[in-house]
Amino acid sequence: MDAEIELKLFFQLEQQEALVHLLNSLPHSESKGVKKLINSYFDTPDLQLRKWDMGLRVRNCDGAREQTIKTAGSVIGGIHSRPEFNVAIEQDRPELIKFPEKIWPELSNISALQNDLTRLFNTNFNRQTWHIYVDDSLVELALDVGNISVNREGETVSEPICELEFELMAGETSALIKLGRIVSEQIPVRLGKASKAQRGYRLAAQASPLSLDALEFIALEPEQDLKQTFIALLSTGLERWQMLEAMILESGVKDDEQAPQLCYRLRACVRLLRCTLEQFNLLNDELAYKFNCIERHLDFIETGLSLVEIVDQNSLLITKLPQEKQLTAATLAKLRGLSIPQLVSKMLDDTCYGGLQLVLVELLLEFQAGKRHLDKGLGLQAFADKMQEASWQKIVKLMPDDEDLSSQEYQSFARALDESIFVGVAYGALYPTKARDLFRAPWQDLVLGIRTLAAYRQLAELSESENIDISDWLVNKEQSLLFAMEHSRRSALKNEPYWR
Repeated sequence: MDAEIELKLFFQLEQQEALVHLLNSLPHSESKGVKKLINSYFDTPDLQLRKWDMGLRVRNCDGAREQTIKTAGSVIGGIHSRPEFNVAIEQDRPELIKFPEKIWPELSNISALQNDLTRLFNTNFNRQTWHIYVDDSLVELALDVGNISVNREGETVSEPICELEFELMAGETSALIKLGRIVSEQIPVRLGKASKAQRGYRLAAQASPLSLDALEFIALEPEQDLKQTFIALLSTGLERWQMLEAMILESGVKDDEQAPQLCYRLRACVRLLRCTLEQFNLLNDELAYKFNCIERHLDFIETGLSLVEIVDQNSLLITKLPQEKQLTAATLAKLRGLSIPQLVSKMLDDTCYGGLQLVLVELLLEFQAGKRHLDKGLGLQAFADKMQEASWQKIVKLMPDDEDLSSQEYQSFARALDESIFVGVAYGALYPTKARDLFRAPWQDLVLGIRTLAAYRQLAELSESENIDISDWLVNKEQSLLFAMEHSRRSALKNEPYWR
């Protein structure tokens, strides 16, 4: 048995030549040539291996065949660790009996499993490899370019493979990140969470569409120390970031009405991570620059969310207006005009994007390995109380209860309110449910109110461009909403904070 420890990065095909040049030029780099790898993945019709979190393939390279089964492992940040068993075979169909008996779940009928095996999909690619020494560690770096393909009712469907795999041959796991960061500073890359097998199952329509429930609170326990807390917050943020990125790319960012919301959720993860680093005094200039870079790429989100709010059937924003059809058409045209797919691609093509991911993974691994420490002199509960109070005082200062706020002021406070809610997301699990939820509810309502105010502003611009006069209606709507928001805000400011 081998236990792979890998870092996987995705890149765009047009970067292949630059990557090869870079990897050839690195110190202590030895090229190992190029091989053609032909791989077939197998499972039963009811996906029994998948249910056991196993992946089974047969690989053909230069006429030599090898069957491999990978068992349950883990992915932390972008580091993959998964036991695998490799056996040389003579034919293209796997022979399960040749694997060690100990790998199978108890009472498994391997003979029946063997009879039910069927080929699900193929991954065929050229693999160019290097052996690179990083300090005292040896890393094998594989550049894979090819495709995943599946036969659906006589038609071949495929998607490209453009991956860098860094496998630790000897030494420290940190060498993978160090080498990955060297690459990310010059070539746009991003963390790879999904394996070729996972992508193949999805392409073969043998896995459900990607989905991710909204994050209400991060699972923390009062007995955790601050190091464990930081690791939990950082790993949760990174994992969700990668999942939302995959959801955005899987959708092709084709659904204009879904794209702003997915991008908003991705940005929320990025902001949660920034907030976490600030709380633990770990936000240096390099990280701040990368965070700001990603924020700039996502500055279309507020406009996108406002436009979606206008046409959302659940919001009923314009359903009673006689000009509803004309305004809806104008709104959808403006939403398409944002060119969100191009904006997302531009973000992914910026080295700050993958660069930030890798710096955060490096930080996570350093804390897990005990190479970095936190000395706050506080237990988790006291630290959480302190963070909640600091966030609350910032909101009280921005939104004093003795002053009326305008629509523009509310919208200018949106980010501060967002970040205050993120503090509650991070530490809310440590507090009694009823008091916590009662306190947070009106502030979450204000966030939705701010989004509706922004939608009214977009409607004002759209109606003017379409020569539609709904100014009186807009004024009445905005004033009614502001009145309700002001009442809600003043009531919320009088509530006793749940952390005191």
